[in-house]
Amino acid sequence: MDPLAAVSEELAEIDGQIADIFRALSNGFQKLEKVKDVNRQSRQLEELTDKMRECKRLIKEFDREVKEMESRTDANTHRMLNEKKQSMIKELNSYVALKKQHQSNLENKNRVDLFDGPNEGFGEENVLLASSMTNQQLMDRGNQMMDETDQAIDRAKKVVQDTVDVGTETAAALKSQTEQMSRIVNELDSIHFSIKKASKLVKEIGRQLVNPNNKDIRDIPGLAPPAMSRRLLWTPN
Repeated sequence: MDPLAAVSEELAEIDGQIADIFRALSNGFQKLEKVKDVNRQSRQLEELTDKMRECKRLIKEFDREVKEMESRTDANTHRMLNEKKQSMIKELNSYVALKKQHQSNLENKNRVDLFDGPNEGFGEENVLLASSMTNQQLMDRGNQMMDETDQAIDRAKKVVQDTVDVGTETAAALKSQTEQMSRIVNELDSIHFSIKKASKLVKEIGRQLVNPNNKDIRDIPGLAPPAMSRRLLWTPN
């Protein structure tokens, strides 16, 4: 029977979870040794770091349980639990050290890539490692990279400004077209009103000509009453 299970089932469960993480860390670092791609190495190292954080949390939880049980356990049991905890911490620290080693290797690779020009080979005549460069060479290379960055920023700013200018011109054209359409609509409304008014006037003229004695029909401006015209026709010579 597991000695921890005899003391506490909860401690035994925590110990089992930590053991699973240690196995995963061992397998993970073995696989990491075979990975050549820097980006993939970085992702796998982040995953292993997350497992180490979880392991650290479980060890703290294990320690809290041991301290709470101190008053209920004898000296030998308490010493065994502390030795188990120290063993866990030691193993975790070994993986932390391994992680730092891989992290340092990745950083060195990234620094080398930073100073490699595009499309360059790996021969000694084409590669200048940062470690072998003088301070002046490092400064010159850094200034060159900053100049290239500034040029890229200027190009990006020009693209943005051109886009803004095109948008402004488009907005102005749309505003002008909108105002022109508004004037056309107003003119159409005026024409429509005039047509309706003229149509009504024609109808009134027609009714007055048909029935000149109809007093309900108002006089039409500019048109003499028909009755007066008839009287003039009968005026004796």
